[in-house]
Amino acid sequence: MVDPLGILLLAAGKGQRFKAAGGVGNKLLAPYADAAGQQRPLLALTLAQAAASGLPLHLVTRPQSEAIVDLAQQFGATVTLLESGGSGDSIAAGVQATANWRGWLVAPADMAWLSADDYLKVAAALVNDNAQARLMWRDIPGHPVGFGRAYFAGLSVLRGDQGARQLLLPQYLQLLPGHAGVIKDADLPRP
Repeated sequence: MVDPLGILLLAAGKGQRFKAAGGVGNKLLAPYADAAGQQRPLLALTLAQAAASGLPLHLVTRPQSEAIVDLAQQFGATVTLLESGGSGDSIAAGVQATANWRGWLVAPADMAWLSADDYLKVAAALVNDNAQARLMWRDIPGHPVGFGRAYFAGLSVLRGDQGARQLLLPQYLQLLPGHAGVIKDADLPRP
């Protein structure tokens, strides 16, 4: 059996920008309208699209986030609990927990406007172990960002809040056309 590519969602942040802008509570549990107009937690919208891709799904969150863990498990995601110091720590923990994957599609868990097709487009571009891919919108880098198997070691040792940007190599990185949703997150509360 071929090892799968999978989606790694980062949900261990503290939501400080969201709270500083007037948001209340955990932004991943804040209500947002789905396609049918029903109010659902922001994370449920993200998980629904990721799960619809059919790719394995893993989420990294904080130990005290029981509601986040419950939602993730409802969508078939495996979970790593981590007192994260930033996205680098979260990526490293998630990659280590999914060491059998042949590639990772990394995205923040507050990007509910990514579609299942977005994940599949990036996955399709990871044709070999050295491949990298990311969606773009109007020359702005978006998510998810895909890494082939060759980046396991580099992803596994990331620390702090730097993320994986330093691992992106122009000679391997495919920039794929996206839409406004590939750059939209929920750092600001809804008006």
